[in-house]
Amino acid sequence: MRFASLGSGSKGNALLVEAGQTRILLDCGFGPREIAARLARLGCGPETLSGILVTHEHSDHIAGAFTLAGRWRLGIWMTHGTLSACRGAGSEDACVEVIDSHRPFRVGDLEVQPFPVPHDAREPVQFTFSDGRHRLGVLTDLGCTTPHVKRTLSGCDALVLECNHDEEMLRTGDYPLMLKRRIGGRLGHLDNASAAGLLKAIDVSRLRHIVAAHLSQQNNTPALARRALAAALGCADAWIGVADQDEGFGWRDLL
Repeated sequence: MRFASLGSGSKGNALLVEAGQTRILLDCGFGPREIAARLARLGCGPETLSGILVTHEHSDHIAGAFTLAGRWRLGIWMTHGTLSACRGAGSEDACVEVIDSHRPFRVGDLEVQPFPVPHDAREPVQFTFSDGRHRLGVLTDLGCTTPHVKRTLSGCDALVLECNHDEEMLRTGDYPLMLKRRIGGRLGHLDNASAAGLLKAIDVSRLRHIVAAHLSQQNNTPALARRALAAALGCADAWIGVADQDEGFGWRDLL
């Protein structure tokens, strides 16, 4: 099992998860041409995808999903609420499979477990992935953690974890007050300290990879995100990976 990012941030998000003959694209926040270029950087192409999972309907996660799926005849999995929010955006022509936000399902060699999160979208979810031996947890786009989120992510071998902003940078930055309140609210985005608090609250004994994701380019820095997560884990800052908006991150293996 391995995973890689095509890019992560407010301008677009996409993550690859692969096990055996199965390769899933989690979110598709870039246009088809850009997605193809970013896939090529990882040695893949759209024709190698097994399908697309969607966390929620915000454009930085779904902008190219329906076009890519239609062009390459890919299935798309999303919740009923997300599908409802996408009516008129090309969803009518796509092969969409509606998922239950609490019920696991299989895509080829991967078992996929959705779980609901607090975010300002219609029915947002995040996911864990398992190949039967290892488990990857992905958690971006939520304003606060919940007991269910903590239980679901406990014991993962790898985590891609939102560190959207530093509270002080957001507070003193140039964003309008309304936007600051949205980002920092319970339905907004996870800050560095909250992400670190999550790590302290879950079982990380199996953790081999952790990547800070969805960093704000205006309200955070990779150094601050690394420092917060490293302090929670008691490890060196350099051990913490960071998903970049332009480059994402390369393949990471769970063997």
